[in-house]
Amino acid sequence: MIIDIEELRFECIIGLLEHERHTPQEIIIDLTLHYDYTEEFINYAEVVTLIESHMKEAKYELLETALNNLFDLLSKNFPLIEQLYIKITKPDILPNCRVCVSNVKNY
Repeated sequence: MIIDIEELRFECIIGLLEHERHTPQEIIIDLTLHYDYTEEFINYAEVVTLIESHMKEAKYELLETALNNLFDLLSKNFPLIEQLYIKITKPDILPNCRVCVSNVKNY
């Protein structure tokens, strides 16, 4: 089974620059998770709530650190996950592009 969550948008504190440490900015998270559905399922609403609450609380400096910690968080909270792809986008950080980091992990 595959769950896709596309363009999860919210504001949080993320970044190294002084203004980024005090002013929330929009981020977009896309993820795809694979799991073997039998009798148990993964509640995608719980995945979304966990990601958003974690990111708002953590206040990361680097996208890369946030990305790695989301992998750990989701794999611990949803042990059925077999493969996970996550992309974090900062759509407004540069005027002429969207900056993203992404990775995929197998469990």
